[in-house]
Amino acid sequence: MKLKIYRYEEGMVSPHYDVFKLEPYHGMTVLNALFQFQEQFDDSLAFRYSCRGAVCGTCAMLINKIPRLACRTQITSLINEGHKISLSPYPAIEDTVSWNPKDEVLVEPLPHLPVIKDLIIDTSKFFEDYLFVEPVFKSSDPAPEKERLMEPVAVKEVEQYTNCILCAACFGACPINGENPEYLGPAALAKLYRFYIDTRDIKNNARLKKADIPNGWWACEFHGNCRLVCPKNVPPNTAIAKARAEITRIRMHSDK
Repeated sequence: MKLKIYRYEEGMVSPHYDVFKLEPYHGMTVLNALFQFQEQFDDSLAFRYSCRGAVCGTCAMLINKIPRLACRTQITSLINEGHKISLSPYPAIEDTVSWNPKDEVLVEPLPHLPVIKDLIIDTSKFFEDYLFVEPVFKSSDPAPEKERLMEPVAVKEVEQYTNCILCAACFGACPINGENPEYLGPAALAKLYRFYIDTRDIKNNARLKKADIPNGWWACEFHGNCRLVCPKNVPPNTAIAKARAEITRIRMHSDK
């Protein structure tokens, strides 16, 4: 089978693709294949990785037109896959490049962020949006002698959002992020909602108001791609829907 890889560096008029023939072995991941490409074909290929265990989120990229983690995506699972995950369409995942999913694995940089070199993207905007929502614990209560307790039900609700590893796969899969660079994006909004529902956090509506702006909660169109591609099953669309409903409820209550 073949690996078809996006190549780009500063000064190029346009990107191109390198094709590398490889013999996949049992358990071989896309990340393993990229290492093999470096060792046997071109050691100048640039890509990010760290933990190799689907924890750090740094190796997120577009694999067969789906945002995924290279370290957990096995080559054999991609053969004849085609577009197994059905995403709402947007330009970055359209078949703008010729490739054969029957015997090729297409690897490209994550969409909606500038490409620095090859598969490495500039994540500055993604983390600017993340920091904008102030993703830190705040409490107006005095620090307890031991710990701040939570009911099991509250813990369960918060946990589904704390699993986010900031890989930006949801950002790359979101049609709105592709159309509107100012949209805060699924990851930032999910994290904001995570702190809003944390019963230990400061008890006011400041968290919700932080994203009560045109490019915040209200810019989402609920395509659902974010949830489909998340490697940790975080549901940003659910968080956004609940935040909107809560803001609407607060407004209606204040008008009475």
